[in-house]
Amino acid sequence: MPTAPKPEILAAFEAAKGFMPAGEGLALYAAAVEAGALGLPLLEVGTYCGRSTILLADAARTAGVTAVTVDHHRGSEEQQPEWEYHDPETVDPELGVMDTLPLFRRALHTAGLEDHVIAVVGRSPQVARMWNSPLGLVFIDGGHTDEHATADYEGWAPHVAQGGLLLIHDVFPHPEDEFTGQAPYRVYLRALASGAFTEVSATDSLRVLRRTGAGV
Repeated sequence: MPTAPKPEILAAFEAAKGFMPAGEGLALYAAAVEAGALGLPLLEVGTYCGRSTILLADAARTAGVTAVTVDHHRGSEEQQPEWEYHDPETVDPELGVMDTLPLFRRALHTAGLEDHVIAVVGRSPQVARMWNSPLGLVFIDGGHTDEHATADYEGWAPHVAQGGLLLIHDVFPHPEDEFTGQAPYRVYLRALASGAFTEVSATDSLRVLRRTGAGV
């Protein structure tokens, strides 16, 4: 199976709103193709406008599995008005609140990948409590507070199948990155300390871990 997306998929990824650089995207895609060989769904926490979802969906299509993406589409803390990562185009003009769902659907449709994704609109911990089947890959890319990053890990890491992959985005080990990446970094350290996961690779702020033991 290909470990890199076709040019048109990479172009759709780069055209979609989002914050993942191309290098991390290529690492995500390669991990998703590998995990797809387990024959289990690939799940992402934190859809935003679908930039990374495009890569997961194409990898899922290649592997003959389904990609699942979970988000409430109201934006995380740093994406709200007056904050650094806010984008006015993500605000519903009638309600005055963020709504990234239409942008996500447009990006997925443009990429021709709608049939390969199940989009779950809801808060990650609530959805995780209802989930009861194993996953080949879990990609944690949601909120950057300890509360949200920890909830995403505790909710979804238990569902990673033996040999499956746990990916954590925005892992920044330096204290000056407290706002953008220290919570994911602490989750990453917790995963390693658990004995359940072994690091496979690191590409900039993206960490890829494999389940090699029980627990979280």
